[in-house]
Amino acid sequence: MKPVAFHPLARLLHWLMAVLILAMLFIGVSMVNDLSPRHTWLVSLHKAIGLALLLLVLVRIGLRLLLPQPPLPDDLPTLQHRAAKASHLLLYGLMLAMPLLGWGMLSAGGYPLPLQLPALLPHDLQLYALLRQAHGWLAYVLFASVLVHLGAALMHGLVRRDGVLRSMWPGPLRKN
Repeated sequence: MKPVAFHPLARLLHWLMAVLILAMLFIGVSMVNDLSPRHTWLVSLHKAIGLALLLLVLVRIGLRLLLPQPPLPDDLPTLQHRAAKASHLLLYGLMLAMPLLGWGMLSAGGYPLPLQLPALLPHDLQLYALLRQAHGWLAYVLFASVLVHLGAALMHGLVRRDGVLRSMWPGPLRKN
């Protein structure tokens, strides 16, 4: 029997990561253009949240594989069903890739890593430049993906009213 909502821990991780990812996107944009004394603080915060997100996405992937998820509505068109699956794969891939790219970028640039983590890659400034550019471009892709995800969630909640948004909503579930 399929559940009607995601497991409470999966919902908690979803919303916690949503807040952290949005914070990371805005911190990232702020720190790139900030030459003030707060730049160092923003970079440190970005690294710490990035590491937290890496750990959280690993837990989330594990939960996704272990726990059953509610099915999408039966009347959802095939194309939308496939788009939903593909967009979730993209989001999970980006949530995993972004902190790993950041870690690799810092390693290649010879920058200090949080918690004395080992370098993922050797010191190589050309590789650093490539990874920094990839990290920046994928941040735009992540932001666009989050906007599409939000739009789809709102469409399910406000237009279709099919329970998809409610299945991931934080807090106790309403009885229908």
